[in-house]
Amino acid sequence: MADLRSDTVTRPTKGMREAMAKAAVGDDVFGDDPTVNAFEAHVAELFGHEAALFTPSGTMANQIALQLVVPAGGELLAGADAHVVTYELGAAALYGGISTRTWGSEGAALDVERIAAMIRPAGYPSVPTAAIAVEQTHNLGGGGVIPLATLQHLRAVADAQGVALHCDGARIWHAHVADGVTLAEYGALFDTLSVCLSKGLGAPIGSLVIGSRERITRARLMRKRMGGGMRQVGILAAAGRYALDHHIQRLTEDHERARIIAEALAPFGVVDPEQVRTNLVPLDLSKHDLDAPTLTAQAAERGVLISAMLPRVARLVTHLDLDDESMDQAIEVLSELLA
Repeated sequence: MADLRSDTVTRPTKGMREAMAKAAVGDDVFGDDPTVNAFEAHVAELFGHEAALFTPSGTMANQIALQLVVPAGGELLAGADAHVVTYELGAAALYGGISTRTWGSEGAALDVERIAAMIRPAGYPSVPTAAIAVEQTHNLGGGGVIPLATLQHLRAVADAQGVALHCDGARIWHAHVADGVTLAEYGALFDTLSVCLSKGLGAPIGSLVIGSRERITRARLMRKRMGGGMRQVGILAAAGRYALDHHIQRLTEDHERARIIAEALAPFGVVDPEQVRTNLVPLDLSKHDLDAPTLTAQAAERGVLISAMLPRVARLVTHLDLDDESMDQAIEVLSELLA
């Protein structure tokens, strides 16, 4: 099977498994796992922040971060197709008591002035805006990268209005490689970030919340309350450290394969290769006879796994475990089906 459902389907490499096996461990609930402590400090330093906290999942990392910057009863602004709105099952409202208001789906193409106009200050008979969340890279936006200048403009707006800025940076590594913006430059723009190790980088599990020391101290309590307190988690942190040390720059290979796939499928009118900047290839089937679930099912019958993201949007994702042979197989099968 050529598996292009997600970049979460990767398996640890031999080197990563060796690093996991050799990891020094302790009890992280007591704060004495040396590997995870060192890893958290390393990630915080990469982004220019004071502290970070290892969590089991990206959803938990996002929800902790949102609760750090939005008090219960406060408002979060986000895109209508943002992961924190679409794929986290209402967690912001359920666990954080957070009211969410969204702007229309634009993917990575943010209209900062439009967002600025949505901010509601305290003192009116409406829920005050406490924070804005953006996604880098953008999942339903086809792996789009928000330009640095746009984010800097949004930061200036947030500062002027006194609201916080959160980055769902599950695939921020791809933005870093695609645009050459350093992780520290991204870190300087946000009050909190979440970053994922199992999307693209090949680690089996894990995300981190990044922020100030005071916020991460509170985040540790939130993680425990959510059931995320872990024991000898250095084994997993070692996989994450290996991923950061060995798998970031190779993301260019995934980007190149994604572009090759997009160019091969472009003649069928379902994708614009110029819009494929990273490792996600969205297929717009709005004008095609096949819908996304049908295409996905037919491709699976022929040994190619893809994802139906929306009724008329399918997605292909290149990753560490996808080689040229599997890429060619996917192109051949999908070309036959789309024709």
